[in-house]
Amino acid sequence: MSEYQYLTVLTTTDSAEKAQALAAGAVEARVAACAQIDGPITSVYRWEGAVRTDQEWRVLYKTTTDRYPALEAHIQNVHDYATPEIIATPITRGSDAYLSWVRAETTRAGSDRSSL
Repeated sequence: MSEYQYLTVLTTTDSAEKAQALAAGAVEARVAACAQIDGPITSVYRWEGAVRTDQEWRVLYKTTTDRYPALEAHIQNVHDYATPEIIATPITRGSDAYLSWVRAETTRAGSDRSSL
């Protein structure tokens, strides 16, 4: 098992509606406790030999290392990009109450955040 138990996972998409669907789908599937959407952002990247500039929306998920494989699979299955950005960053510190909530929300039983 990884030294870190919790992760933030980042992806991007080309519309606010798609970002909302990606966020809601992952939370509903309990592969992420929550997801935050930023945007629009400007992305500059090389794709198929050309430098491109596009507007995108960023989705930042909170999950556990145990649930990461399922979250990655979920993003790949529902994302419409050929190669979606999926980057995981370890959470090195966090409040016990919040991280306990993340763990509870990414298991079958789950919990209500308002009870923390």
